[in-house]
Amino acid sequence: MIEVVAPGPYATVQDLGRPGLAHLGVPCSGAADAPSLRLANRLVGNPEGLAGVELTFGMARLRFHDAAWVALAGAPLASGADMGAPFWVPAGAELRLGPPAWGLRTYLAVRGGIEVEPVLGSRSTDSLSGLGPAPLRPGTLLPVGRPLGEISADLAPPPGPRPAVLRILPGPRDDWFAPGAPAGLCARPYTVTQDSNRVGVRLRGPEVVRARRGELPSEGMVLGAVQVPPSGQPIVFLADHPPTGGYPVIGVVRAADVPVAAQLRPGDEVRFTLRG
Repeated sequence: MIEVVAPGPYATVQDLGRPGLAHLGVPCSGAADAPSLRLANRLVGNPEGLAGVELTFGMARLRFHDAAWVALAGAPLASGADMGAPFWVPAGAELRLGPPAWGLRTYLAVRGGIEVEPVLGSRSTDSLSGLGPAPLRPGTLLPVGRPLGEISADLAPPPGPRPAVLRILPGPRDDWFAPGAPAGLCARPYTVTQDSNRVGVRLRGPEVVRARRGELPSEGMVLGAVQVPPSGQPIVFLADHPPTGGYPVIGVVRAADVPVAAQLRPGDEVRFTLRG
């Protein structure tokens, strides 16, 4: 059992989400930076899809009622533990985590996984629909499952921050925008606003000019969709995005770059590119 002494600014339980249920109106959710959760799980010998803790801007304190192997991946935190390597937390010890040196989201995996009650096949907290466990708060108790495998990886040095460049595929509604709008989207950087969250990264910068008025009938939305509301300020959809939407999508961020978007902080600059 792990007790949350302090969750930091925002912390949730996340696995790889609820794929395949969008036709029922259920968002996928899951870890915003899925590769980092997968890595943390591998480091402690877990299957990649087990639930861990997603920390937003660190600053958490966790008390371990039982000894456990733990690993951290994603945004590198100031702490007494190494990033990218499994470490042992004795029974009764408190793990104190500072803010990240760069990035926004850090993933904590514990050997055996976090075993809160699943909802629709996932233990993920969905901030949009409210499915899954509530966001962590002081006093939350997180049960830990039984180990399922051997620890086979001992070190995965964390990389430095990746350039804040998001490669996009144009469309499917680029015809709703003025000629040259996709190229204009890529011409100058945008700034991440404080309204960003697990639903999407809201940006401020050059207006993306439409060629049509009004809105579309609601249609399916995918992870990484760059949706443009009437303000002309783009939104990059993250893990908790709605399954449908009525604003036109000018492009879709390549899957490999969605984790880059998930690590953007308010105030960061980001560029789009149409190049592969």
